[in-house]
Amino acid sequence: MLEPLQVHFTDNLIEAGLDEAGRGCLAGPVVAAAVILPRAFSSPLFRDSKQLNESQRLEAAQLVKEVALDYHIALASAEEIDQINILQASILAMHRSVQGLKALPEMLLVDGNRFNPFPWVPHQCIIKGDSKFQSIAAASILAKTYRDELMTNLAKEHPQYAWHRNMGYPTKAHRKAIFETGITPHHRKTFKLLAEDMGGNS
Repeated sequence: MLEPLQVHFTDNLIEAGLDEAGRGCLAGPVVAAAVILPRAFSSPLFRDSKQLNESQRLEAAQLVKEVALDYHIALASAEEIDQINILQASILAMHRSVQGLKALPEMLLVDGNRFNPFPWVPHQCIIKGDSKFQSIAAASILAKTYRDELMTNLAKEHPQYAWHRNMGYPTKAHRKAIFETGITPHHRKTFKLLAEDMGGNS
């Protein structure tokens, strides 16, 4: 079994790990989570969500919810993504996840290298943070599992896009369905929805 990730970045501050899921999708919201874990808690289940299969992610998500001192999941809609771009929408969703916590943490650990400062709370951007720190990994797991469930439910309303399998990502089947039947209100209109050989454009 893999070694557990680092449990904290600072020595004595209350830290919240932040991560998002769904940046590269053609449809659906971008979802973010903020997670505050007990400083002494450690579990090898908390890893980058992309390193876990679906069963492991669901098990890990349940464990996060059981042991976290606090957590909150938030999103930015496809319409907001089109209005302000995917980077800013991802940061907006992360800000909303922090705003949803019961109390402000003292430090934010952010996966990636871009973030807009959150009022009164310092932050640290960490490239590949979800494979380095448990709180970021836990946020990654919550965001991914929440978004997968959301897209699976939306697939029942729009089965032709197979969102229950591709989660809104740009698979050939997804793009073929867009070409044949058009788009839904859940599609990101500013994204390249069709492949070049289908007549798509940037």
